[in-house]
Amino acid sequence: EVQLQASGGGLVQTGGSLTLSCTASGFIFEDWAIGWFRQAPGKEREGVTCISSRDDNTWYRNSVKGRFTISSDNARNTVYLQMNGLKPEDTAVYYCAASKWGGSDWSPTQVASWGQGTQVTVSS
Repeated sequence: EVQLQASGGGLVQTGGSLTLSCTASGFIFEDWAIGWFRQAPGKEREGVTCISSRDDNTWYRNSVKGRFTISSDNARNTVYLQMNGLKPEDTAVYYCAASKWGGSDWSPTQVASWGQGTQVTVSS
């Protein structure tokens, strides 16, 4: 059974930083793309970033490029999301996810397993 345990999140001011982590179990870590989606109130869930730990191939949505960095620790089956330069528009519930489809195919409709959501709030 694919399981994802997410942690991190919280409240920061504009320009601040937060780190999210997602630890996977129950599957071969390297066979999957792991990453995050986010959902703000009244909006659809959208892809933020993902990484394929087998080859470190990464994808970022345009609005977070240069501010967010995703990385993978294969020994710990854990993926990290370092979020710098946070903006109020980054405020959302962030969901860790696993999919066989990474890169530009990162989509909530292709997700095989979801972790619990974690709130990220950026105050202006």
